[in-house]
Amino acid sequence: MAREVSESCVDSLLTEIVSSYCTRFYANKPELAARRIEAIGYQVGHQLCERYTMERPRFTDHLEAIKFLCKDFWSELFKKQIDNLKTNHRGTFVLQDNKFRWLSRVSADPSAETSSAAQDTTSMLLYFPCGIIRGALSTLGIPCAVSADISNLPACSFVIRIKV
Repeated sequence: MAREVSESCVDSLLTEIVSSYCTRFYANKPELAARRIEAIGYQVGHQLCERYTMERPRFTDHLEAIKFLCKDFWSELFKKQIDNLKTNHRGTFVLQDNKFRWLSRVSADPSAETSSAAQDTTSMLLYFPCGIIRGALSTLGIPCAVSADISNLPACSFVIRIKV
């Protein structure tokens, strides 16, 4: 029987992590806060990927591992697959989630508060899933850099650049 955690608990935990690192621990050093949040995500992704691939054979290439991430891994985390996967076949992959759950409560209303603080909080939230992706791929033997783009909330694109 698989153990699950309430989605609202994960949302609250992620919000508290971002808030704590940005306002208490590294209030004057946002780049350090971002690195720590990403590092926490990395550990989570690493451990989850170990758990989800324990009884699977090794992946033979990068594309196979990325497909696993988009289908099986993402389904375990968010109960849905990635909506779109694009690649340039030279080590760059773009994963598109049209309704990224962790951004569903972030306002997309242009008349709503669009201060730099609100945008900074949203971008800080994305360091955690970027870390999860990087940690999962690292576990699969794929060193990479991951960044996120939010141009149309709650849609989110994750750009994976595999290090050669």
